[in-house]
Amino acid sequence: MSDFRLRVFQAVARHLSFTKAAQELFVTQPAVTKHVHELEKRYGQRLLERRGSRVALTEAGRLLQAHAETVAAATQQLDEQLQALRDPDEAAGRLRLGASTTLSQYVLPGLLPAFQARYPQVQLTLLNANSERIAEALLRGELDLGFVEGRSKSRDLHYELLLPDELVAVRRASPAGPPPVPLPLAEALACPLVLRERGSGTLEVLEFALRELKISLNSLRVAFYFDNTEAIKTYLEAAPEALGFVSRRALARELSSGQLEIVPITELHLTRQFEAVWVQGQPLARAAQRFLAFSQSQFKPLP
Repeated sequence: MSDFRLRVFQAVARHLSFTKAAQELFVTQPAVTKHVHELEKRYGQRLLERRGSRVALTEAGRLLQAHAETVAAATQQLDEQLQALRDPDEAAGRLRLGASTTLSQYVLPGLLPAFQARYPQVQLTLLNANSERIAEALLRGELDLGFVEGRSKSRDLHYELLLPDELVAVRRASPAGPPPVPLPLAEALACPLVLRERGSGTLEVLEFALRELKISLNSLRVAFYFDNTEAIKTYLEAAPEALGFVSRRALARELSSGQLEIVPITELHLTRQFEAVWVQGQPLARAAQRFLAFSQSQFKPLP
């Protein structure tokens, strides 16, 4: 029952892109622009600042974004309550989730208790595997909804942005603390490296960034490949000369306790996206729709 223009604005505000908002809502880009202009005319002020190809929210835009999120959440809750009255059994069922390692260890677990409290009749399972295996399990029909990282895409799967992430270089904390200026790339890559295994989205992002710099991973000294981030962190604590690459979201505990420290590196920028994924052309089950909407409403960008 909410104004469709609010949905359009919410999509633009989420992606900071008219093109991506149009793709999400299956409308044309001119239609997105028209709806935003109508809202700006209605409220008598600019909601977005256009800086070349980039878009930023104004103060009024941030206020409207918060309102739009409140309206969307209230509308969703009303739909769910009416659906539960019409068909109580529909709110129950099984939901088979799969997530790549970083997501399953550091992102999704914090959401599960609140989702279970809200939908106690949904039976949740979570498969922890790397991005490649999650994609394979979806295509085999073993999962209802997946969450992955990395750059590779399958034409048989549909991907939707969940939240941004950043990989950082990390090592055992030293008495002198993190380097005051970024390390030269060559110096950093001369260290023994501790990396995620083949097929992981984390390794794929690193490989892609190195390839852009004309550097082959095979030319570097890799001390060990691990299939999980916890093993990398434990290895680094015992090997002060080694350098690892992991998600910033996986380091809160070790950074606050002074066990590990982030090492900035010149020229190396390792941003990526966490994405929800499901089989292309196959509608999501009601429980999967609910979990996806719930997770998107909860996540906040990295500071």
